Amino acid sequence: SNEHKKPHKMINMTDVNSETGREEFPEDGGAIKEVVKETRPNFKELKHIEDKRRRLLLRAELPFWRILLFWSGTCLKDISKDVLLWLTIAIYVAIRIVANTLDYVPNTVELFEKTNIGILGGFLSFFLVIFVNQTNGRFLEMYGFSKACSGRIQDIAGLARTQLPTELGKTLVRHFNAAHIAGYVGINAIGMGSPYSKTHFFDVYNEKEQLLTPEEMKMLEHHDMDNAGLCMKELVTWCQEDVSDARKAGHIDTYQEKLMNEKILDFRAAMDGMYDYSDQPPHFFYIHFLVLLSALYLPMFAIDTAYATGWGDEASLGLDLL
Repeated sequence: SNEHKKPHKMINMTDVNSETGREEFPEDGGAIKEVVKETRPNFKELKHIEDKRRRLLLRAELPFWRILLFWSGTCLKDISKDVLLWLTIAIYVAIRIVANTLDYVPNTVELFEKTNIGILGGFLSFFLVIFVNQTNGRFLEMYGFSKACSGRIQDIAGLARTQLPTELGKTLVRHFNAAHIAGYVGINAIGMGSPYSKTHFFDVYNEKEQLLTPEEMKMLEHHDMDNAGLCMKELVTWCQEDVSDARKAGHIDTYQEKLMNEKILDFRAAMDGMYDYSDQPPHFFYIHFLVLLSALYLPMFAIDTAYATGWGDEASLGLDLL
């Protein structure tokens, strides 16, 4: 049933630098591959990460006081390592130490009373809200793409079981599941990469579920699954060929073939959507602008708050801590 599968020369924008351990295509057409030591999580570690993620989802249902007691999975872990935060606190503490040692009010206090840094704070808050909304929207849409991939596989599995002979239906579902797993492995080629690798993810499931035969694996050797999405795209084409063979054999008509092909192409579109988002994160210019505003505003906020808390006889340790 797999004799029609031929290695395809697929053209895509995947030529990358060999310094990263990915494929290059020189003028003579030969692929140069650099062997890179696998540093991504193994299958056991991937399952541990998934278990932690599942437990993290359940935290949203806990009472507020229990939510506040968590450290992992919160912003506190990252904030505790942020240099700008500690610089802001250091500026405030330094000024308050001076304020508690002096018995008079410096002239600079009157100057700072005339400033209004609240405008800058409001400006920063406005852009932060937009940024959070944008990143949250990206996350939800990528999650939608992920679930759409699973949904299209379930659609094809149901159609294959009810409309195709058992052997041909199993072949179609095998290839479709293999394309799904290979797609997540290939995301490593772009953006911030992926924790999934061919060795510790695809090969494990392939051995467990017998998704691809040794002969079929050899047909895919010309693709670097770890560093490109071409393997996923070729497997999608195999699925389309399986459907075409079923129609030619008289198992389905042209309408059923069209419906199955639409499901297969919807899967590829959803997977490509995840690749598109991974390849285009929020603009660096935008992120740099927010970081610059924060770097300007937070020290000024610390100075303004420290000066307004009281000097000399008006200084209070309790108010300083508050």
